Amino acid sequence: MAKSNQQSELKRRLRRERRRKTVTTILEVLLVIFLSAATAFLFFSSVMVQENSMSPTLMAGDRVYVNRIGYAIGSVHRGDLIAYRGSGGTDSGIHVKRVIGLPGETVQIRDGLILINGKTYIENREFPNITKPGIAEDGIRLGSEEYFVLGDNRNNSEDSRFADVGNISKGQIYGKVWFIGQPFSRTGFVG
Repeated sequence: MAKSNQQSELKRRLRRERRRKTVTTILEVLLVIFLSAATAFLFFSSVMVQENSMSPTLMAGDRVYVNRIGYAIGSVHRGDLIAYRGSGGTDSGIHVKRVIGLPGETVQIRDGLILINGKTYIENREFPNITKPGIAEDGIRLGSEEYFVLGDNRNNSEDSRFADVGNISKGQIYGKVWFIGQPFSRTGFVG
């Protein structure tokens, strides 16, 4: 009988140990999920595209994910898609455009072409010739923390060519757009 009691006690201890390990594993998984979600919330956010100025790259209604810390540790590059706040500060809406001109450069739009420091800028994609150069017709010199942005829908976009938008300061930049989350038919990385 003593042997039977020892076996029963051993089985109970093994079951308790398995339950403890299962509970510990579940808690560890929940902690990882929570920390991942918290990290994603701090570093990334989603933005709904409000206008068709980035068509065909982005469409009105697309939900895009924005890397909010990338520019804190890295720099803005020509061709990046950025989300930025309008000049109204934190209360103004978030817009998405493509960076064309970098700090210290002169951007001019002449005969439908973009000139940067007097040289024709050749983009990696096909965009239509610009029919409305706006204030960039005579050239715009960018300050030390200013960027010139254009919408991909070049002839139907309010962007740095127009005085009510103008150059985008580094402080206005919300983050780098990197992924389309919705609609699911358009999900994928953007560039």
